[in-house]
Amino acid sequence: MSDPRYPLGRFIFDGSSNPEKRAAWIARIAATPGRLRAAVSALDEPALERTYREGGWTIRQVAHHLPDSHLNAFVRFRLALTEDAPLIKPYDEAAWAELVDSRTAPVDVSLRLLEALHERWVILLGGMGDDDFARTFRHPEQAEPRSLDWLLALYAWHGDHHVAQIEQARAAVGRG
Repeated sequence: MSDPRYPLGRFIFDGSSNPEKRAAWIARIAATPGRLRAAVSALDEPALERTYREGGWTIRQVAHHLPDSHLNAFVRFRLALTEDAPLIKPYDEAAWAELVDSRTAPVDVSLRLLEALHERWVILLGGMGDDDFARTFRHPEQAEPRSLDWLLALYAWHGDHHVAQIEQARAAVGRG
């Protein structure tokens, strides 16, 4: 049986990149806000409180997590583009998901935030060249520096991953 935490499987990066792969990853990032909006559309309050798996976050928390996480990724891109291999600050995503706004705010707030963020992020990504994507940052919990190519691939997967979790929860309540 597959792991319900990862309906699309875990993130895998083979270390290779090229302009075609980048264009596909950027297209997936550009599509994430619309896919999220479609995934949560017409869900009532009780449905937003459903979890995608036993012990998992609610649909509402997942919807709020996406802009939280993608804002951090956007900042990491900007740091890596303007500093030499900066050390980034991690954050406790599980603790963020328990904050009052993540548990109670209307999902439309995060949908609008994600739409604006991704519009700006895609502009940044579209103006980057090979040397820019090769730039790196350091994460204190990882031994090796990570490239912006790696981060781009990760966040293309990340949006798809969480939308799939919401679609999994919708299917479980008959709204798929």
